[in-house]
Amino acid sequence: MTATLEQLESTIAARRDADPSASYVASLFAKGMPKIAQKLGEEAVETVIAAMAGDAKAVTSEAADLLFHLTVLLAAAGVPLADVMAELERREGRSGLDEKASRPKG
Repeated sequence: MTATLEQLESTIAARRDADPSASYVASLFAKGMPKIAQKLGEEAVETVIAAMAGDAKAVTSEAADLLFHLTVLLAAAGVPLADVMAELERREGRSGLDEKASRPKG
């Protein structure tokens, strides 16, 4: 599973500077963070709609789109997927309520 996400991250990096007319990834990067963030938000909403409809096949498809666009956003933000995985590992075994309570108030 992690290998698939790592491969996706590599593919996104390889296509980042391609011709935007020939690569969807490059077209997103050419439009910048606002467009990338917008697309991530759209995919999140579509995933929620599919879940609320009880459509497991659509949830699977929309979740794949969501993970794809999240990986693009992470690349645009300069955040390696390994950093996100390390943060998840750090949180493993902690109560979600305890973890949330330990975050700085802001």
